[in-house]
Amino acid sequence: MIGVVLMTYGSAKNAEDVPAYMTRVRGGRTPSDELVAEFQRRYELIGGSPLIPITQRLAKQIEEVSGYLVEAGMRFSEPSIAQAVDRLKVRGATELVGLILAPQYSPIIMNDYREKLAATGVEFRLVEDWHLTPSFVELLADGIRKVVTPQDHVLMTAHSLPKRVVDREPDYIAKLRATAEAVAERAGLSPDRWTFCYQSAGHTPEEWLKPDMLDVLPELAKAGHQDVLLAPVQFVADHLETLYDIDIGGREQADEAGIAHFRRVPAANDSRAFAEVLAEVLRTSLAATVSN
Repeated sequence: MIGVVLMTYGSAKNAEDVPAYMTRVRGGRTPSDELVAEFQRRYELIGGSPLIPITQRLAKQIEEVSGYLVEAGMRFSEPSIAQAVDRLKVRGATELVGLILAPQYSPIIMNDYREKLAATGVEFRLVEDWHLTPSFVELLADGIRKVVTPQDHVLMTAHSLPKRVVDREPDYIAKLRATAEAVAERAGLSPDRWTFCYQSAGHTPEEWLKPDMLDVLPELAKAGHQDVLLAPVQFVADHLETLYDIDIGGREQADEAGIAHFRRVPAANDSRAFAEVLAEVLRTSLAATVSN
C-alpha cells in the first residue's frame, strides 16, 4: 500500500508559540524581541495561520480521490514529518512517497524535506517539480478567469528569496516564471495585462529578489492602473504570506498608492479540484518511477 507524506512549512500554534517557531525556522537562531513582536501582531491580525488544518483536510481529500494513504507532515511544527511517517506505517503503508506543497522544486531550498524523510529511516520517493502539470496550470488559470475584470492588472507572485540563494540555483527562478507565463497564457492574459513579482521578503539587510510587490504597486498606480488582482503562482494554501502579506500589508500599500480596487484570487487550499490535481501528480510521478 502506498503512503503519501503531504509536506509543507508549518506554522506557530498561536502568538505565544511564535518565538519557538521562528527559532526553528531560523535554524536555532533566536529572533529579536522586535521581530517576535511584529510576527505576533501579524498572527493576531489574521486570527492565526490556518495552514496546518488546511493541509490536514487536503490530505483527506487526496486520500479519497487517489486511493493512497495520505498524512500531513510539517517541516517546522507539528504534526511533524516523522509523525506523519509513523502514522502511515501504523496504517499499513509499505511504500512511501513525499509530496511537498510547493509546485516548483528546488534541491537546495527544499533539501530539508528530503533530509527529514531520510531521518525516519524509511525508504521513500520524493515528487519533485509539478509546476507545469496541465491540470495545475488550468486550476490557477481558472481561479483568475472567475474573478478577473477587463480593468484588472494581474500580479503573479512568488515568495522572495535572498539573492545569494538564487545565485546558487538560477533554475528555480526560471521555474517560477515559467509557471506564471503558462498560467497567464491559459487564462488569456495578454503580456501587458500581467506582471511577475516577488512578495514576503525577509527581515534581513541582505539583498532580496526584485521586483517586490510592494514596489510594483506604486508603479502600477503611477501608470494609471486602478484595479489590481493578486494571483500567487507558488502559494497554494492560505497562511501568513497570503492572509497578512497580501490581504493586509499589500492592501495597505495599494491604498497608499491610490489603487482603488485590490483583490486576491482565492487559494486552492483543500478544494476537491486541487486534491484531484495532486492525485494526478502522484500517479504520474509513480508511473514514471516504475517505467524507469
